[in-house]
Amino acid sequence: MEHSMAAGSRDDVARSRERRVFGWFDERRTERLAALGRGVLRYGVVLLLLLFGALKFTEMEAQGIRPLVEHHPLMRFVYSGFGVRGGSAVIGVVELVAAVLMSLRRFRPALSAAGSLLAAATFVVTLSFLVTTPGVFAPDNPFGGFLMKDVVLLGAALYTAAEALGAARRT
Repeated sequence: MEHSMAAGSRDDVARSRERRVFGWFDERRTERLAALGRGVLRYGVVLLLLLFGALKFTEMEAQGIRPLVEHHPLMRFVYSGFGVRGGSAVIGVVELVAAVLMSLRRFRPALSAAGSLLAAATFVVTLSFLVTTPGVFAPDNPFGGFLMKDVVLLGAALYTAAEALGAARRT
């Protein structure tokens, strides 16, 4: 009997080793890594939205985004209604609201999902500047490469929206 228990525990150890990747990542560690990645993804987007949103209240950023906004058929109305600085501030408020909502994941996952969806919408609009801004892909134009980062941010916002929606459904 003792021999079969010892053999059983050796089999358990062997199976446990077989399930590890790189000799370290078992199921528990893999899930912890995934949780860390989700947190970095969500709060990394939150930090970027806070930074970009706050910058929209400065003259430098208002003028910096002007060539993008004034060539966009659906966005130029912001300038006619609020002016360059006011329009930039409106965009900043949207980004700040998205960031704050996204950061509520632990307490209010449904609101976090709404923030992620709002962030995704802002990234879709930003990516549309690639189509509406003349010369955006010219080698001397700084906007093309800068805007391309929003492909990754869009993916992050969609992922965090889905994750938060799942959490909201479970609660």
